[in-house]
Amino acid sequence: MKTRSPATRFLNTVGSFSVIVLAAALTTVACGGGGKESSVASADAAAGHDLFKRTCATCHGPNGEGMPKLGKNLHANEFVKGTSDADLVEFIKLGRPAGHPDNTQGVDMPPKGGNPMLTDADIGAIVAYMRSLQ
Repeated sequence: MKTRSPATRFLNTVGSFSVIVLAAALTTVACGGGGKESSVASADAAAGHDLFKRTCATCHGPNGEGMPKLGKNLHANEFVKGTSDADLVEFIKLGRPAGHPDNTQGVDMPPKGGNPMLTDADIGAIVAYMRSLQ
């Protein structure tokens, strides 16, 4: 069996250590940085706020504060709190007609907030923004 030189053993040890450090770093990033809000969620919420301002603000206000007789305040909103992300996406996609028994404003919430160009990913970002208001 061939004996490895000290330099080769050192490089193998450093290489193994580097792999372990890289794996730990990737795990931390993938899991949201050890308990803090992940940068992906922050980016989604930031993008969602931009989309929200362009699509939902007419009725819900530019920062989700609601507009009288148009759209509900979304800050600490019980409906938002009690609804899953997937169900909120579906709700936004479908909207809510003025005649629906749960529509207390008496104004249609159009499907996709009246923006048919919104993708599911766009709506997911809007939901991430709405979650940031809770």
